[in-house]
Amino acid sequence: MASSSAAAAPGSADPTTTRRNTKRPKYSKFTQQELPACKPILTPRAVISAFLLVSVVFVPIGVVSLMASRKVVEIVHRYESECVPGNVDKVAYIQSPADKTCHLTLTVHKHMKSPIYVYYQLDNFYQNHRRYVKSRSDEQLRDRNKESSTSTCKPEDSVDGKPIVPCGLIAWSLFNDTYSFSRNKKNLTVNKKGISWKSDREHKFGKDVFPKNFQNSSIRGGARLDKSIPLSDQEDLIVWMRTAALPTFRKLYGKIEVDLNEGDNIDVTLKNNYNTYSFNGKKKLVLSTTSWLGGKNDFLGIAYLTVGGLCFFLALAFTIVYFVKPRQLGDPSYLSWNRNPGGH
Repeated sequence: MASSSAAAAPGSADPTTTRRNTKRPKYSKFTQQELPACKPILTPRAVISAFLLVSVVFVPIGVVSLMASRKVVEIVHRYESECVPGNVDKVAYIQSPADKTCHLTLTVHKHMKSPIYVYYQLDNFYQNHRRYVKSRSDEQLRDRNKESSTSTCKPEDSVDGKPIVPCGLIAWSLFNDTYSFSRNKKNLTVNKKGISWKSDREHKFGKDVFPKNFQNSSIRGGARLDKSIPLSDQEDLIVWMRTAALPTFRKLYGKIEVDLNEGDNIDVTLKNNYNTYSFNGKKKLVLSTTSWLGGKNDFLGIAYLTVGGLCFFLALAFTIVYFVKPRQLGDPSYLSWNRNPGGH
């Protein structure tokens, strides 16, 4: 009787090999990592040239960016302590019904070309807190038929069983300091149209959604809203609802559309209503021009100059090493991807 382990007869296929071959995936250059690829050889000359190229590109960009930032004229005035009477409890004062009108004088130290943007700046205010960011209803802001969609707005979701529009902590804490400006006893008009993002006005806030039951609870958080104006036109609210990522931030209040000359004294009448005293926050009034790059921000220019200068230093160091102590390069023909697969 023939053994079962006997070799297969010549010409017959091994069943095990056949099964193994049928399970093998289809050959592909992609799966076998045989696609054409760029495999540069980093010779000293190539590395030095790359660093020089980066420095030649980055340094001029950094200089231009820094010059554009330095052309921006800013007036920054901190006022939260100045606008509270001395020897009083600041929290009690800001929560009282007393008149909180405050007068400031700003001096223009350099010609400011219109439009001049008016910002309010808050420090130590964490709009990026998880519970604060979630306390809003985008459906309610967009669609009047979703007024009762307040499940994400707690604790400012309803009053006496009636939904609050707009609901949530973000809207409830709406900034309510106000500013008016004059020069030589003539009012400077602050244009508050177009201060928010167009996409927010047209897509996130409904034209047929009106405030309801807003700031009607026992504790008032911030500004009130006109019930006759739809949310899409309440641009102060739209600007405030775009929460800031950092605890120090600026938000646009309006635009002054006349030039301010060097030496002008700007009289500011402000209502110091917003309570930042409970959390040691700071309030600042900012008047600023812009450049083609935006507002005043030296970071971009300094970053480009730093990277460009570092690349130039490395290129110089590598050049000195290359000439003082050169190293013989190997033959690139021996690299695996340069060999002929069929050769020996």
